[in-house]
Amino acid sequence: MNPIRFSFLRIAAITFLMLFSGSNLVAQKSGKNYLDFKNTKKLQSYFKYKNDGSVLVSGHRGGREKGYPENSLEGFGNVLRQMPAFFEIDPRLTKDSVIVLMHDATLDRTTTAKGKLADYTWAELQSVRLKDSEGHVTPSKIPTLEEVIVWSKGKTIINLDKKDVPMRMIADLIKKHKAQKHVMLTVHSGEQARYYYDRFPGIMMSAFARTEKEYEDIDKSGVPWENMIAYVGPTINSKNGKIVESLHAKGVRCMVSYSPTHDKLSNSTDRQKAYSEELKTNPDIIESDIPTEIWSVLQKR
Repeated sequence: MNPIRFSFLRIAAITFLMLFSGSNLVAQKSGKNYLDFKNTKKLQSYFKYKNDGSVLVSGHRGGREKGYPENSLEGFGNVLRQMPAFFEIDPRLTKDSVIVLMHDATLDRTTTAKGKLADYTWAELQSVRLKDSEGHVTPSKIPTLEEVIVWSKGKTIINLDKKDVPMRMIADLIKKHKAQKHVMLTVHSGEQARYYYDRFPGIMMSAFARTEKEYEDIDKSGVPWENMIAYVGPTINSKNGKIVESLHAKGVRCMVSYSPTHDKLSNSTDRQKAYSEELKTNPDIIESDIPTEIWSVLQKR
């Protein structure tokens, strides 16, 4: 082979490898906060209570960070660029039975449209744009649950709240995408927990266990506690302390939500002070509208 031609090909090959390797490094760097599990046993192990002082963070409604809408792909991505997190999200049905993400039954608060979501078809929603937490219109569109399931695989865990979507439709979508490794289900009763467990024995659930009645209802369902995290309310105190002890004895992490309390404080200084004080109650999982602020406080511990 001509030496000049050989040198050219060699340089071209090296350049290609450098560029290819560089793109992989970027992908690895951008995915450093991703949650990705090979199987449901690994997922269960991640969420298991280990009495090691670790605290996980969940973005309530996906997070309501400044400049980003709740329940949006853009909002999820913004959080994951800064920290590892999973996301509680809100599936609802359109007029033509497409499952989309929307916390409220109406569109007024979070979008440029008015009225009930159930009065709109999926096609009619294509011109609608989402607003951020301050009411500013963004370029973001209302996503379908299916889009989010596909997008979140290998990146995070999505926890589906119970709104107006029949459980059968949720189960069909999980089955279609084999999404048991990255979809979690909020259940408000033992009956709901049993429905999903019978179809997906390895799937994780977020169970309501704020009171003895709720705890006992889940317990008697026969669903293994290894499939659960437990939502115990806005804080841990004397009212739910014994429930928390019982859950810990079963290896269950207990989640509190700051969205109805500390997240509503008007400035970040007051919020971070409140978060720091609340951490003294030793929650295992914190659900927040502003997950990056929670993460910042946790890093200073």
